[in-house]
Amino acid sequence: MEEFTIIRNSLHIDPHLDIWGWEIFVYLFLGGLAAGVMIISAVNGLAGNPADEQRSRWSRWAPFLAPVVISLGMLALFLDLEHKLYVWRFYTAFRVTSPMSWGAWILIGLYPATILLGLASLKEDEIKWVGQFAPIRWLKLSGLFKWMCEFGSKRKTMLLWANFILGMGLGAYTGILLGSLGVARPAWNSAILGPLFLVSGFSTGAALLMLFPLEHNEHGRLRRWDAWAITLELALLGLFFIGLASGDGSDRMALGLFFGGKLTALFWSLVVAAGLIVPLVIEILEGRKGIRPTAFAPVLLLLGGLSLRWIMVLAGLS
Repeated sequence: MEEFTIIRNSLHIDPHLDIWGWEIFVYLFLGGLAAGVMIISAVNGLAGNPADEQRSRWSRWAPFLAPVVISLGMLALFLDLEHKLYVWRFYTAFRVTSPMSWGAWILIGLYPATILLGLASLKEDEIKWVGQFAPIRWLKLSGLFKWMCEFGSKRKTMLLWANFILGMGLGAYTGILLGSLGVARPAWNSAILGPLFLVSGFSTGAALLMLFPLEHNEHGRLRRWDAWAITLELALLGLFFIGLASGDGSDRMALGLFFGGKLTALFWSLVVAAGLIVPLVIEILEGRKGIRPTAFAPVLLLLGGLSLRWIMVLAGLS
């Protein structure tokens, strides 16, 4: 029998290992949500869908949702930081092998990319309306605002690609961040987490946009894209479990959390059933039977996406 003596004493680790609170899975969820909105906004433009003048207002204003959502996510992350006054040090260096370093710079880059794309998508009367906002007039930013609108309009294709690339990076990063700790956390020891969180983020982004009063064809297009994303997400979950099952003893113990363990009921009810299968069935029926869309499926998808991050974080901390 081997005997170990532990002399370390950390109030945040000993005698437990779950040092991450609600802030982390909320941040991961909102990061994926913002990524989904960015990717969808970019694909709508790059795929040659109707011009801005023919799109609904909510579809054209969608890029502005991303910085709002990610700001809430960064607030949650900031609340989790132990040394909040030193957050600026993330931006004093860039490490190619560090997912956190990539994520920090992606978060900064998405602000100009999304805001400029949003301004480039506005109609002339909407630009004048936004220009009348009191803060712009008080701070005498009318000249800067006009320049940003012109810059975005002239370089819209570049901004569409920037939103697509940054959105893909942000969505995958939220899963890769957990996967980078996989050696110590068997439930996160999977290369599938990056693609899984990316596809889930796309699905939740589509769900968020479907809650707004879009045109019929816009809603139908999002519904079709989302149905394919849900199907792919279910397939990736299957690959995730196969990977754990083919691993060593610790990986199989992590797999047991989802099959008979303490996370089984939560995962299969909140994520798989309510968060994926039921919305998929509803979307298929809406498309084939011509049923009027409701908010039921999008809300379930958003709750399922949040539950996925919550349960995955819990699995790694167990």
